[in-house]
Amino acid sequence: MIEDIKKRALHRTAILEGQLRGLSKMIENEDYCMDIIGQSRAIQKALESLDKLLLENHLRTHVTHMFEQGGQEREQAVAELLKAYDVGNRG
Repeated sequence: MIEDIKKRALHRTAILEGQLRGLSKMIENEDYCMDIIGQSRAIQKALESLDKLLLENHLRTHVTHMFEQGGQEREQAVAELLKAYDVGNRG
């Protein structure tokens, strides 16, 4: 894993842990539903941001290597990305 991306990804997971704990407390305290939903949406956006970092790492490392190898390696890289984003099935 690229060191800078790893550092940023771990930082984001720490933030997410705090957000999830906060969400649990909001539910326990029976906070206003729209506030809970707002917190949930913030967590979803934070997860999307984490996904982008992980995807960047994967593209810069594994996918680059797999495309350089060509053939079956390249096809596997394409299939994995399609599967990760639920984009059709290349049966």
